[in-house]
Amino acid sequence: MSTCATVSRDLGEPISGTAATATTWLLLEQPGPWGAKALVSSHLDPALGRALDAAARDTGVRVALIRHPGRHADFGAPPLRQVYAAHTAPGRVWLRSATTHDPRLLLDLDFAALGRGDHHTFDTALRGGPHTGDPLALVCTNGKRDRCCALLGRPLAAELAASGVRGAWEVTHLGGHRFSPTLLVLPYGYAYGRAEAHTVREVLRGVRDGRIVVEGCRGCSAWERPGQAAELAVRSATGEDAAEALSVVRTTGGAPRWEVTVAHRDGRHWQVVVDQGPSLPPRPESCGASVLGSPARMDVVAVRELAGSALVG
Repeated sequence: MSTCATVSRDLGEPISGTAATATTWLLLEQPGPWGAKALVSSHLDPALGRALDAAARDTGVRVALIRHPGRHADFGAPPLRQVYAAHTAPGRVWLRSATTHDPRLLLDLDFAALGRGDHHTFDTALRGGPHTGDPLALVCTNGKRDRCCALLGRPLAAELAASGVRGAWEVTHLGGHRFSPTLLVLPYGYAYGRAEAHTVREVLRGVRDGRIVVEGCRGCSAWERPGQAAELAVRSATGEDAAEALSVVRTTGGAPRWEVTVAHRDGRHWQVVVDQGPSLPPRPESCGASVLGSPARMDVVAVRELAGSALVG
């Protein structure tokens, strides 16, 4: 069966620089079925879903729904819901956890502060605190958005859970259906595509050790897409795998070419040239698309360490 994911894989479409952009993720447990726009087409109160979407707009926060892997018969609202918030900017990474009987309490959060990396209102409104468990492995299974997410994502989430990955959750739309199964790993916010269970377990082992696996990585959600591609290119060029070692400190230019400055916490800097071009030949960008498209791809054409970048540590 030909799907957008099989076509993308067969055409060798690169996945670097394709992750969703969010400095902070806010995750709310919502069992049962999800529609294409899950915040307003699940069994969550749609008025609450619309209010959360509006509150998060232009703050750097992305709201998503999560559920445990497995069958999704809906037995009504859960008595207690899991809530997570994660900030992904290097040097200020955190992952907070809470439970609530009333998801409307999420509207008491200061979304702008969350986007900046301040978790104070999460802790006060929801009685949240530091997440002390395993890293979160969030697998997109939103089949109403694209069938690849269900056909490929749900088996992956189920396999991870069955193999003892305690942080495995299903999550709503992460973008890039054609790279299914897609995965977001928190706290660091790196996304992966075309994921397989054995590689996910390797990624999670790395995260527990504060390391990032570059293979299959789409980028860190803290950066815009040119920055995602640039940061991964510096990791590949230098072999640097420490999770919070690199930051995107400057981006100049605009489509179709950017110059991105990537800084290491030891004082080194690199200038990375990223070109945007169409993915050819045209292909279905999602299984529901009625016409073929040429999705933008991020190609790193140069990586240069800047002279005089001093070692400071």
